Parts: sequence; structure tokens; C-alpha cells
Amino acid sequence: MNLPSISQLISLNGKTTIVTGGAMGIGFGIAYRLAEAGANIIIADLNEEAGNTSVAELQKNGWKATFIKTDVSNENDVRSATNFAVKTYGTVDILINNAGIYPIVPVMDMKLEMFEKILAVNLKSVFLFTKAVAEIMIKQGKGGKIINITSVDALHPSSVGLAIYDASKHGLWGFTKNAALELAPHNIQVNAIAPGGIATPGTGAGTPATPEMETILKKFLEKIPMKRMGEPDDIGKVALFLASDLASYMTGSQIVVDGGVLLS
Repeated sequence: MNLPSISQLISLNGKTTIVTGGAMGIGFGIAYRLAEAGANIIIADLNEEAGNTSVAELQKNGWKATFIKTDVSNENDVRSATNFAVKTYGTVDILINNAGIYPIVPVMDMKLEMFEKILAVNLKSVFLFTKAVAEIMIKQGKGGKIINITSVDALHPSSVGLAIYDASKHGLWGFTKNAALELAPHNIQVNAIAPGGIATPGTGAGTPATPEMETILKKFLEKIPMKRMGEPDDIGKVALFLASDLASYMTGSQIVVDGGVLLS
């Protein structure tokens, strides 16, 4: 059989990737692995300082990376980011919808403003970026990859206080499946990754965690059969699989990366 080599399958040379929330944590873990595989990286994030630092780290390895300050819940910012990607690298081939927030607030204490903000960042942003990027991919006529970062909470709740976060992630999983159905005729594959507990700045890695987060993480860690938190690179490696030709016959799927926590 005349099959492509592993190096050919995994290569992303010349492909441009937008990573929302790519300045740190899971987003940067994904950006790093895709850049290593040859992709041009656009980090779309609201944190300008962290974004520029992350871009510099990628560039020092000789990889192509650029930052654009982006409010992922703002339609004008989303359009600016996608246009910037095309202007900078000439194409958009991969979209990583990673940006997300998870305030720990019980439903009975949740204010409408916070409810709307969680849905705007975690779900509205995915609609905006998917629509904008898919339009470009369809015009390019060479297909593309869209990878949504959901959560094990899209399948099972992990803690009281995350009801709205859970709602957003359930919604994102549903959106992933239906968008995959709609975009398949254009050879645009839409898949999801559902991380479990990942050590990131948002969960206190490298910074003092809030008491609420410490309590949740302690209980969560006790449930993990592998007895450790995941690292951003654990998600980065799976994202590379989905972004590459290794996953050429997958769409509408969700890969759980959780150390076995859903088994408990």
C-alpha cells in the first residue's frame, strides 16, 4: 500500500490556526503543539501581556505566531481576528475554540449579568468564530478543522456552583455535533475535546487558588483514577491529533481526556 508516512500525516506546515484563549493554560498548550507541527498560530485573547509573552515563546523556537487582542464575545473583534489571520498568513485552516470562563457561583447566588457573561464567552464566542471561520474555509474550498474545547462537565456535573458553566458546555457539545453535520459537505470537520481536571492558571497552577477552587480540586482529585491532574500538553497532543490528517475520518466526535474521572 502506498500510504502517507506518519510525518506527513501529522504535518501542519503552511496551515493557519486561530486559538481563542491561547495566551495561557490549555490554549497555549494547544498552540505550542500545533506550532511545533508547522502551523502558523494566531493567538486571539483578551490578555495582551500574556498573549505577547506566549507568542515570543513560540517565536524563539523558530515557529510562526502572532497575537491579536480579542474579546471573543464581540462580533466585531471576532471578524477582525479572522480577517487579521487571512491578511497575515493568507489562509485559515484550523480553528480552536478554547476560550472559556468558570466562575464558581451557585444558581441561587448567580446574577443575570454573570449568567450572560458565561454564556457569551463560552458559547456565543464559538458561534461567532465558527461562522466567521467557516465562511472563509468554504470560500477557500479546501476544507478545514474546527476543534471545540468542551469539558467533562458536558457529560457529568463536577461540582455545585458550576451550573451555568455546565449549561454552556452541554450547549457547546450539542453545537459541535450539529455544526459537524452542517459543515461536513464542505469537508470541514468539527470535533470536541472534553478535558477533565487540568493544571492551569485558572485552576491555581502557578498562582494561589481561591478557597472555593481549592475545595473543588481536592474533591475532584480524589475521583481521578490516575491520581493526578492533567497538563495543558495532554490536551495539546489530542488537539494535534484532531487537527492533523490522523483524524481525517472523524467529525461530530468528542474525545474525553480526564485521567479516568468519568469512570468514578
